[in-house]
Amino acid sequence: MPAAPVRASASRGGKATAAAADPGSRLRIALLSYKGNPFCGGQGVYVRHLSRELARLGHHVEVIGAQPYPVLDEIDGVTLTELPSLDLYRQPDPFRTPKADEYRDWVDALEVATMWTGGFPEPLTFSLRARRHLTARAGQFDVVHDNQTLGYGLLGDLGAPLVTTIHHPITVDRRLDLDAAPDRRKRYSVRRWYGFTRMQKRVARRLPSVVTVSGSSKREIAEDLSVPARRIHVVHIGADTDLFSPDPAVPEVPGRIVTTSSADVPLKGLVHLVEALAKVRTEHPAAHLVVVGRRAEDGPVARAIARYGLGDAVEFVKGISDAELVDLVRGAQIACVPSLYEGFSLPAAEAMATGTPLVATTGGAIPEVAGPDGETCLAVPPGDSGALAAALGRLLDAPELRDRLGAAGRERVLARFTWARAAEGTVRLYREAIERDGRRRRTPVG
Repeated sequence: MPAAPVRASASRGGKATAAAADPGSRLRIALLSYKGNPFCGGQGVYVRHLSRELARLGHHVEVIGAQPYPVLDEIDGVTLTELPSLDLYRQPDPFRTPKADEYRDWVDALEVATMWTGGFPEPLTFSLRARRHLTARAGQFDVVHDNQTLGYGLLGDLGAPLVTTIHHPITVDRRLDLDAAPDRRKRYSVRRWYGFTRMQKRVARRLPSVVTVSGSSKREIAEDLSVPARRIHVVHIGADTDLFSPDPAVPEVPGRIVTTSSADVPLKGLVHLVEALAKVRTEHPAAHLVVVGRRAEDGPVARAIARYGLGDAVEFVKGISDAELVDLVRGAQIACVPSLYEGFSLPAAEAMATGTPLVATTGGAIPEVAGPDGETCLAVPPGDSGALAAALGRLLDAPELRDRLGAAGRERVLARFTWARAAEGTVRLYREAIERDGRRRRTPVG
């Protein structure tokens, strides 16, 4: 089961010193997370695993987050400080109107006004609250690490040098959602929702140090956000290889294909996998799909499932424990990543770590994770349901190929993509940022 959230009050004061740049010193890290859901999207997963591994290296990490609050592992050196929003998108009443007594200040009013006009306010409003919080605690942290908020509030002096992770530019999501929009009204709605990306572009160009998770994302950040490549540093993330590991005791379920996807996010390519499943079942009637994610009651995926009569062959599961997720993947004959684009693809790394053979597209950074076609995975072009069907059918017919790809995939992850390696690389960038900030402050003005 995921660990219960760990909460703590503000850390004790004390000014950051040049000793923080010492490779042997213990850093005090503020890790910002404007959205930390560990069951949907990679940001919550990133915060949980990176904070744990940073603490194992001896550092203190204070995660400062808004709803849904991050779920953190219970380990010495990791705490959670809640920085609440109005939680306008919570279930079961998303897009709610707050009561009058819920408003605390002008930032709350801005949050509601942006939602009412069709925009997404959280990156901006969280950044404003985070700035106020950090300014009040100046000197308590050696470094501030922003996890893709990219809000105006994070510009200027936060009391500690800033390092920012950009998993991939959200402009990519915007572009794909616009391409999938069926009419002018929907396209207007998509443009308004993604209005915050204009702010993120402006903020990104002014950042001194950007961390990203793949070479593909680095190129996209440089091109889409106009960030100089010299400021962008690749630190691969990875799988929890102790948790995601092979277990021969878990029985293989004939025909099971597993994927992780939000049902109607075009970027995830689930509709193409559903179409591929329909083709595969003409020769492999036992083939069925388990989707780790939310079922959409309407939309392209739901319509495809109905059109091909796959109601009994596609199952959606949500909110399962870590142990249940791992066993679900272990029991699959194939794991599939059908995305049109990924900035990294944690599901690919996690599936490979269990020894489950992978079929994946070549969208974005997926080839960096999945490796060469025929060696550690079967690779297909993004958006090609016919190629997906052919690769799935080939693996279902070839148990020896499944075994070979599964074993090679795990070895690739162990060698390249672990959270321990990610934490070590991130700390190196923290120390560079601290040293750079120290030089700046020591340089006379005029």
